[in-house]
Amino acid sequence: MVFIDIQRREVTLKLVYYGPAMSGKTTNLQQLHALMGAHAGTGLMTLNTRDDRTLFFDLLPLQVQASGGMKIKLKLFTVPGQVYHAATRRIVLQGADGVVFVADSRIRETRCNNESFADLRNNLVENQIEFADVAVVIQFNKRDLDGIRSDAEVERIAAKGAEPVFKAVALRGEGVAETFIGLAESTWHKLERRYDFERRFSITSQEFGDRVRSLLPAVGGR
Repeated sequence: MVFIDIQRREVTLKLVYYGPAMSGKTTNLQQLHALMGAHAGTGLMTLNTRDDRTLFFDLLPLQVQASGGMKIKLKLFTVPGQVYHAATRRIVLQGADGVVFVADSRIRETRCNNESFADLRNNLVENQIEFADVAVVIQFNKRDLDGIRSDAEVERIAAKGAEPVFKAVALRGEGVAETFIGLAESTWHKLERRYDFERRFSITSQEFGDRVRSLLPAVGGR
């Protein structure tokens, strides 16, 4: 879970992009890296298999400097979606503070989405992390393809659950920034209730959200 270094005045959050194979997890991080430019801090590290799918993880380390002098580091990972990488997903998920579940919007992928979400829950249990202790947001990606769930269906799904839901076309960068900001803010709110960051480090939720948004160009309404 969250790593707090009092001596160095640093808070490190681990955010993980999870979901079935080819749902767009890596594309989300690639687009975020491109959007942030110099704010990304370092290059996007990727390890691929021969078929160009994520084998282990992508890491996008970011840093947010709060006004009270506390540094907030955000580390972003993706997990491989293929079934045979189950052990790797469990390892990458260790210590996660927030998770984006990237779902494929196509109706034919419903079973894969459901199986992957069940896998997420199971791996959290394996890592001794309560589902309620992790901030989870859902992204319905690939909204530009045929045979997808309608906007109304996505909104009905969102109304049934507690997790914030975003729509995206990650290949075009649409919805990528909004999803990331939603994840970061949801994670901070959950951790604030547990660790009282505002009192301990003079960092308000509003300030954190503003700092994260400053890493990205203006976010449109979509």
